[in-house]
Amino acid sequence: MPILPPFRMWPAALLTAASRFNRKNGWVMSSHIAMSMMLALFPFVLFTVALAGTVAGFLSQEVEVEAMTEQVFSVWPDAVARPILTELKAVLRTSNTQLVTLGGLFALYFASNGVDAVRTAMVQAYHDTDSRPFWRSRALCIALVILGGAGILAAAVFEVIMPLYVRHIAKLLPFATVPHGWEQGLRGILALALPTGAVLAFHVLLPGRVHRFRRILPGAVLTLLLWLICGSGFAIYVGSFAQYSATYAGLAGAMAAMIFLYLNSAILILGAEFNGALIDMANSMGRT
Repeated sequence: MPILPPFRMWPAALLTAASRFNRKNGWVMSSHIAMSMMLALFPFVLFTVALAGTVAGFLSQEVEVEAMTEQVFSVWPDAVARPILTELKAVLRTSNTQLVTLGGLFALYFASNGVDAVRTAMVQAYHDTDSRPFWRSRALCIALVILGGAGILAAAVFEVIMPLYVRHIAKLLPFATVPHGWEQGLRGILALALPTGAVLAFHVLLPGRVHRFRRILPGAVLTLLLWLICGSGFAIYVGSFAQYSATYAGLAGAMAAMIFLYLNSAILILGAEFNGALIDMANSMGRT
């Protein structure tokens, strides 16, 4: 039995979602998420590098800090990511790459604040009542930060190991050929896999209750498509029209990143509102 309304009703659901977004102060919530994410950005990267340092210590390997940080910003427009990466690399040169330190624990907690802001927006968009106590909600947010750091670490390791493995197989099999440019394709796949996993995790785990996967999929796909359009459009805008340095001087990079996060936060909330509108339509039609 279908659990979503017919496809012809989805445009109406999108209009309903946009109306709810505006009525429920979605722009204000977007700024809250953007600010929380901006404040959590450096702690998250510090935690991810510390996690990589701990894993590398067990394996007696070196930490590829530059590859790790660039993986975090792999889907950001270059004009937005470049100033942030420059400052991050300056911080990381003097940072400890050990996980179990007081600074590492603080970084983990502060990074979870960004996830908690998304959790609040998700609960409101899905019209759920979040009965989870504070400690459980915070533990969930911290777990998602750890999962995100582990995912970036795994992607960075995979990006290094996979080309070596393919070249080794190609040498063993004289008839095998490696297509030109396949490594760039691998990086593109990994760059898409990380935000896709993050969006799905947000929709599955952060609302007040677990919704069926088929019910959260439309909003997740809408979010990813709009993120792709927003990233491309914002890159053109920053590279061709925006003059942030004339207005914000040394803060130009931070302001560009803040506006980029603000737009993406609004898209994330709109995707959740879209799912909420579809669920309400389906429930009114008896499709539960």
